[in-house]
Amino acid sequence: MFRKKEEIEGLNNEPGSQIERITSVLGDGVNYTGKLSGQGGIRIESAFEGEISLNGLLVVGSTGRITCEEIHATSVIVAGAVRGNIVADKVEIRSTGRVWGSVTTIAFSTEEGAFLRGNIQMEEKLDLAFFEEDSPGKPEELTKE
Repeated sequence: MFRKKEEIEGLNNEPGSQIERITSVLGDGVNYTGKLSGQGGIRIESAFEGEISLNGLLVVGSTGRITCEEIHATSVIVAGAVRGNIVADKVEIRSTGRVWGSVTTIAFSTEEGAFLRGNIQMEEKLDLAFFEEDSPGKPEELTKE
């Protein structure tokens, strides 16, 4: 049931890889509504409402608040609040993290104090379906509230 990180198929753990590092930040104090998709890592430290499909790392910082039906990402680290289901190869809920929704993953970890109201479904392999990008290489447009 539990395996070492290196044994998880398809998870790119090379230091500095585009998928496992933060390439964009949605900062505190700015709220966004829209569709977020693409490749690379993103850290959210603000309120975000909409759709997320990310071939990369999604970090919900301690001030981040996400509301969406379902998050699709390669890896998700939650230190803030998520209202919605999470589908990812790797999910980690930190001590300040709060999740209201179900988690489907290959690898799952929590710190003491983490909160999850929902189910955890562990899989041997996931076929993550990411949104099709309208124009490759360009980030999706976000609308400011």
